[in-house]
Amino acid sequence: MPKLTKRLIDAFTTSAPDAFLWDSLVLGFGVRARRSGTKSFIVKYRMGSAVRRHTLGKVGSPHTVEEAGEAASELLRQVKAGHDPMQAKREINEAVTVNELIEAYLHEGRIAKPNKRESSWAGDASVLRRHVGPLLGHRLARDLTRRDLERLQADVLSGKTAKDVRTKARGRAIIRGGPGAAGQTIRSTAAMLSWAVMQEILPHNPAIGVQKITPRRRERFLSTAEAKHMIETLAELVDAEEIPDSHAAIIRLLLFTGARKSEILNLTWGEVDLERGRILLPWHRSKTGEKMIPLNSAALAEIMRRPREGPYVFPAARGEGSTVGLYKTWDRVREVAKLEGVRLHDLRHSFASFAAADGASLYLIGKALGHRQASTTERYAHLTDDPVRAVAELVGQRFLSVGAAEQIAPEEGSGSFQNKGRGRGSPEQADTSSVGDSH
Repeated sequence: MPKLTKRLIDAFTTSAPDAFLWDSLVLGFGVRARRSGTKSFIVKYRMGSAVRRHTLGKVGSPHTVEEAGEAASELLRQVKAGHDPMQAKREINEAVTVNELIEAYLHEGRIAKPNKRESSWAGDASVLRRHVGPLLGHRLARDLTRRDLERLQADVLSGKTAKDVRTKARGRAIIRGGPGAAGQTIRSTAAMLSWAVMQEILPHNPAIGVQKITPRRRERFLSTAEAKHMIETLAELVDAEEIPDSHAAIIRLLLFTGARKSEILNLTWGEVDLERGRILLPWHRSKTGEKMIPLNSAALAEIMRRPREGPYVFPAARGEGSTVGLYKTWDRVREVAKLEGVRLHDLRHSFASFAAADGASLYLIGKALGHRQASTTERYAHLTDDPVRAVAELVGQRFLSVGAAEQIAPEEGSGSFQNKGRGRGSPEQADTSSVGDSH
């Protein structure tokens, strides 16, 4: 048996359900590879007459080969002293409550999911602590059933966990139920339980098979007149000192770029390339990974007039970080501009609708919005009919002067036009020179 190294482990594969590679120095320490490609560090030891295998974790997450070897040596010393780590882990797992599991997932889950964005973790923390905890937190995690999770979704849907709570001296959090919150609660809970199974905390995931609520897609597209009125309203409210100028600039940029709220709200000067007229976001700042946002002339002018007062393009008025209170500002803008039901995210949809109206293809719209999959952009497919319809309408307008009572129809079995009767609209009398000159 060779000494385990990273190079040796990387080259270790199997076509069997699983296979083992053992270390020559720490006896009982090894790697288990599965046909799927998953590899885990394990420790094999004997407790009485039973031979057991204890999983330390996935290769590279959280342990390196050296760290896993040290952990294996320590575990084997405990076994020699009469301690059974598998039994201890089983006792802990059997006693863990849902609340304890929530906190373990939010703190330790980042090790197993290094590519998950911090904003996604914040979303999980919100729904798990504010919806799952109050309803199931006291229960033992091992006792959860699919029916429990179906009831959880129904209770969140009905608003059982809705409340208005104070978060700071002047802050508050309004917790709402409804289909959006219910569906997200089950998605976050299912992810947590899946992690618990991977960590051998739970034997199975009771969320498997739960039919998650898919909320009705809410999309609202501003018309050109509404967009212009909104921009005018922003200027008026800034002049009246009713809203911060920085918030008005953020809202305009959301409309001009089609970017997501967090991408503009937390924008740093290091992410702005003024020379090339673009924003370059690193993988952890965008929902779809590394992303380039082109800046049109309106967006570029908006950024160039911002003063540099720290790392953020839109810094907080007090303290560190980026500006806060954008939703409160948007509520005021929406009220004055009479844009009932319009969300900040709808400015992104409006950007796509304006691009479609100008004849942009779904492919180019998807590129501008930073979509990874073409299917994400297909929601705007109906909008691209408008420029096509406009072309067809131009052709149709040529023949409206012929007369509403007379029809021009294709001759049966022929591609040519034939008038149903004689008179003004007949081919002999119609002036078709303009049609022939057009391309």
